[in-house]
Amino acid sequence: MNFDTANAALDSVYTAESPEGLAKAYAEWAATYDSETASLGYLLPFLITAWVARHVPAGDGPLLDAGCGTGLSGPSLKALGYGDIAGLDLSDDMLKLAGSRNAYSELKKAMLGGPLPWPDRHFRAFFSTGVFTIGHAPAAGLHELVRITKSGGHAIFTVRDQVFESGGFQAVFDELREARKWRLAEQSPWFRCYAIGDPEALVKTFVFEVM
Repeated sequence: MNFDTANAALDSVYTAESPEGLAKAYAEWAATYDSETASLGYLLPFLITAWVARHVPAGDGPLLDAGCGTGLSGPSLKALGYGDIAGLDLSDDMLKLAGSRNAYSELKKAMLGGPLPWPDRHFRAFFSTGVFTIGHAPAAGLHELVRITKSGGHAIFTVRDQVFESGGFQAVFDELREARKWRLAEQSPWFRCYAIGDPEALVKTFVFEVM
């Protein structure tokens, strides 16, 4: 295990030029994803549970782990008393690993930015880490995630610094606010997403209340 291997895998997902390329990169990385991201000190799948717990009472309704990957967040939330968690991801290989954790009530293959396979107002909240980042889900994907979240529910997600401006996130935030679809409940300062590697990689967590 070394930084070079983990960093090479990160490069392959950040430089994917299509959804198919991204899915292929994650398929190739799935088997070693957990150990290699751990070697970099990847915090986000565990840290997001703090924002979920702060805003969403356990047992209040189903949660969606949007871009669940290998399902690192699921067991942490299950340990905190959250029992009804769905996951979506674009990679079959990642979903297979997520399923092996026995923390998710359902897992579906779907692409953020396209239509999602749930009805309006289905989830109490969605949470997402490491998905709104370089070469990954577009800011426009938030519209569909808000559609499937209950009124009074929460949108809890991280955005990488390098895509916040270039990816038009503020414009989408404003569109949803002006359409009275959500309001800002909390935002973190910018912070490192890797405790050990890549000190320049910063993210911010946003929490919106869906209206």
